Amino acid sequence: MTRIIGLEQIKRALDPARVIQALEEGFVDYSEGRVIVPPVGHLCFKEPPGDCHIKYGYVSGAHHFVIKVATGFYRNPEAGLPSSNGLMLVFSRETGQPEAILLDEGWLTDTRTAAAGAIAAKYLGPRKPKRIGIVGTGTQARMQLDWLRYVTDCREAMVWGRDGEKAELLRRDMKDSGYFIGIAENIEELCARSDLIVTTTPSREPLIFAHHIRPGTHITAVGADGSGKQELDSSVFGRADICVVDSLTQCREYGDSSRALQDGVIPEERLIELGRLIRDSNLRRCDPGQITIADLTGVAVQDICIATLVLNSATAD
Repeated sequence: MTRIIGLEQIKRALDPARVIQALEEGFVDYSEGRVIVPPVGHLCFKEPPGDCHIKYGYVSGAHHFVIKVATGFYRNPEAGLPSSNGLMLVFSRETGQPEAILLDEGWLTDTRTAAAGAIAAKYLGPRKPKRIGIVGTGTQARMQLDWLRYVTDCREAMVWGRDGEKAELLRRDMKDSGYFIGIAENIEELCARSDLIVTTTPSREPLIFAHHIRPGTHITAVGADGSGKQELDSSVFGRADICVVDSLTQCREYGDSSRALQDGVIPEERLIELGRLIRDSNLRRCDPGQITIADLTGVAVQDICIATLVLNSATAD
């Protein structure tokens, strides 16, 4: 019988430390060719603006395969609805029978994205960042900041968004989170005062340029997860010492790094997959003055890992 697992049970099933460990192992498996991940299915809508991603695959030798559907409709908050939603389907690898429907309402996608941001900061960020800068004011802005607590002791943060009221709301919402959060008047101020920056917007034009970045800065970009989106200007990649992507295959087609490749700013050989970086310490930051980038477009292996954690925990219960 197919199990239906709701959001509250899903939230109880996940331990942050186990999520981070599972995703790290998943990224390594992916980079070492042990994960079957077909091309991403993508639907783009203009009016109202939104998109739908379909990601799926399995790890060689695993008992399950996973299909994830995630949507993002950016005017939903105006109607009192969340901007993101979705679900995950877990099937038996041996029989093809559906074993579980995870009605996560997009929460698992947001969680695995935030956890991946934490992993990128763990392996690429400054050892002791002075201030975390968050570009954006939505759900992912909050979750990235929340998950960074598991990999760094830094509790000084700054946020910037196009809507100052939303930035203030984020600051108020997270006043009990342990962070001391300031609001930047502009991107220039945020970049000047932060050395661990996370961009979380659906922007379709670059927000950060090379001249904004100071030595020693790390940037994790998670917003450009589909065609036409861009948060980092190509010049940022030209200035970076280390450029990391979650998937070379995906980042050839979209993500901020795809623009840098198309513009001829960097050759593809400059891009290092996150799984390789986790496995090989020689690829990581070796000088505190280095500028580093992680371009995260979201890979199906993340969905496979987090769905498997949920299913195993629910089965144990």
